[in-house]
Amino acid sequence: MGHSDEELPPAFTPYEAEYFTVGDGDIVSHDPHLNSDGEALYRFLLSNALTPPSYLVHCKGTHSETHYRWVNYEHSDGKTESRREHHTETITDFDFYIDIGQHIDPALVVHWSVADADPAFRGAMVREVQGRSGGKRVSTSQENKTYEEWVAVQRARGIAPWVSLGEATSEMAQAVDDPRRLLRSSKSLRQWADEYCESPKLLKEFVYEKVLYGWNIEELNKAIRNTIRTSPYSGKLTVSIETHGSKVNIRPDNTLSRILSKWWVKGLLWATLIYPFIWVFKRYHPLGGGRWQVYGGAYALKRWVPHDNNGNGNGNGDNGPQPPGGPDPDAKAKPDYTQSGVGGLFSGVREGEWFRVWQGTILRAVMNGYTSSEPLYAPDPSAAGSRLDGYLPPYE
Repeated sequence: MGHSDEELPPAFTPYEAEYFTVGDGDIVSHDPHLNSDGEALYRFLLSNALTPPSYLVHCKGTHSETHYRWVNYEHSDGKTESRREHHTETITDFDFYIDIGQHIDPALVVHWSVADADPAFRGAMVREVQGRSGGKRVSTSQENKTYEEWVAVQRARGIAPWVSLGEATSEMAQAVDDPRRLLRSSKSLRQWADEYCESPKLLKEFVYEKVLYGWNIEELNKAIRNTIRTSPYSGKLTVSIETHGSKVNIRPDNTLSRILSKWWVKGLLWATLIYPFIWVFKRYHPLGGGRWQVYGGAYALKRWVPHDNNGNGNGNGDNGPQPPGGPDPDAKAKPDYTQSGVGGLFSGVREGEWFRVWQGTILRAVMNGYTSSEPLYAPDPSAAGSRLDGYLPPYE
């Protein structure tokens, strides 16, 4: 029988795992296959990494108004009495969102990991650090505090999540996508996925965190607030940068784990004083809980790609692929991160460019009392000077 009569193998179809989203857009999955097959979990995380989190600027202004009125009361003896009553209500002056995440290219997502020396959840219910020999120890409260404070600084200033405290010496060093610096764990994402799947714990959880970087959110927040105050606006002002859909959570396929994924059930268990017993089981029992949160995806609003020795835009130079634990100590070639000469290649949108385009739109939204839950995606085209050559930056 010839080859033409043979049946061709079925086309490969990626596994479609069961999952749902919670109120803040995070993904939660109790799929049994993701809890038993490290390769399936690994592929699921890579697939979800192609969807960046949403990133919104939220501007809201309110003021309080007190209203008075006279009310007549009649007593049992037939006499009437007038009383002055008042009530205070909060009036929304404006409330709108601006989409920033539209400037993220999901194809440029990079994967990063927590360094072994940094406190992280590595399968226990407490943070641990990992030694060079592979052993783990519980991190101290001071180590946890220092690390948490540094992560808060990273988020506020747009520093890449793989940059350690001692490395943030310049703006470019904070956002360079150097492959030798991204993966600092001694284990790969696939190895951590295998370890999670092999664990028999009933309330375990694998968390893949999506982080945005590149913009100094702290300074952008100040600039927006100062702009709104010049309108002039004197009410209560709130300006925040909100992130939604920033985590992928994998949890076991058992009844208790599924129940605890429902926030209203957990609230009921707290109210009935049942959850504290579950918490004790989760924290201290060998088959209780465990958490893995060592890997994530990073999405740049602006980034630099270091040149190699040949002037190409990649970070490997002549050293070839680097181990996941960090840079090769024997490597001699060092990429140049400076912007002068043959330095890093810049891509993305600078926060100053974005602010220049949106400043007028923000002012008009405030002065017109604009209120909407639908994010704005484009600045007001009627802005003065918007049609002048050079007024808008290249990304527009």
